Amino acid sequence: MLSLDHVYLGIVAMGISLGLVALAGKPSLKPTKFQAFWEGYVRFVRNMLLENIGHEGLRYVPLIASIGLFVFFSNLLGMVPGLSAPTANVNTNLALALVVFLIYNIEGFRLHGVGYLKHFMGPNPYLAPVFFLIEIISHLARPITLTLRLFANMKGGSLLLLVLVGLVVQNPFTMALSPIFLLFIIAIKFLAVFIQSYIFMILSVVYLAGAVAHEEH
Repeated sequence: MLSLDHVYLGIVAMGISLGLVALAGKPSLKPTKFQAFWEGYVRFVRNMLLENIGHEGLRYVPLIASIGLFVFFSNLLGMVPGLSAPTANVNTNLALALVVFLIYNIEGFRLHGVGYLKHFMGPNPYLAPVFFLIEIISHLARPITLTLRLFANMKGGSLLLLVLVGLVVQNPFTMALSPIFLLFIIAIKFLAVFIQSYIFMILSVVYLAGAVAHEEH
């Protein structure tokens, strides 16, 4: 029977993201520390888009911020004993990657019209058919690489965490150091959760930047 655990946990991650954003409330002149934290996150996303796209990229702040929150909390659920991260499932990651793929191509055609196809032609008109084929293959591979990169890191990280914890628990020589060792493993795992979320966000921004960029840039 097909397991839908990743779907249910994905809904949980989505609920956590929406709940925390709702708790932040509306911006105020004297924000609380909680509000300041979320404002900092939004500024982080804005700066990422400004650096890669420019002011035109600010329209994508909700998209990239939402992707970052969902991937982060999905990854974080994998640190809860007995739970598996939704992003440790190929289906979750492929759905996210296809959303990014569709949006950046739709935006490319929206801004450039048919001229968007020039992005696939390369600099030499005589070699345009060759470049076009290469670019099409490259673009079709993007959702696959986005999917597998996140899946491999989260699935591999979960398995490694289980193995290391098992070794510590079963080995009497390491039991005395187990609290310190476990804290170290948790810290490394949390760092991986953050890094993988950032990588998914920045790659999404780079793909958007390539699609909406003007020829003179």
